[in-house]
Amino acid sequence: MKTREEVLKYGLSFPNTYQEAPFQDQNWQLVRYKGNKKAFLWTYERDGYVNLNVKVDPEKAHFWRKIYKSVIPGYHQNKEHWNTIILDGSIPDKDIKLMIAESYDLISDSPSKRIYEAVKKIPYGHVATYAQIAELAGDKKMARAVGNALHKNPDPDNIPCFRVVNSKGELAGEFAFGGLGAQARLLEAEGITVTDGRVDLGAFQWKN
Repeated sequence: MKTREEVLKYGLSFPNTYQEAPFQDQNWQLVRYKGNKKAFLWTYERDGYVNLNVKVDPEKAHFWRKIYKSVIPGYHQNKEHWNTIILDGSIPDKDIKLMIAESYDLISDSPSKRIYEAVKKIPYGHVATYAQIAELAGDKKMARAVGNALHKNPDPDNIPCFRVVNSKGELAGEFAFGGLGAQARLLEAEGITVTDGRVDLGAFQWKN
């Protein structure tokens, strides 16, 4: 990656993104996440090179700077949370793309995303309640949002939504998890006993 066009095309390949030049200066072209309108990719030319500003986990900021001399503290941004990538040809495309992807993941944080990450933590052979997942996702009042997110599960193979039950241990309706009885079959395959559409929370609830 050496051109701004390549970088912007890659940035716009992520879901729910758009391009903007907010400073009345065409040198600054940003890619934002529609969900919160935050920019995760800043592009501009400086000292003869295209530069990118990307958000970074503070724990990884110095990791990238140590590996590549062309990754430096964020220009005009918080040095702890942003890195600048100088496209001088010294950084492999795969790592440039990885840094952009990590920036997108940090900026695009959403309740649904936090819910799915919480659900992934439920151990095999255990269940969790909607309220339990809501609290793990950062807001114990959004149990209803947990239900909505689970029924829109984008990756059932890796997000085990079938392990979530209500506060009484009751399973979801027949429309969820592939049809009538599907949730019960998935739970029973993990050794969880389902009796009359209910799981004994005392025996099988995840003690997180």
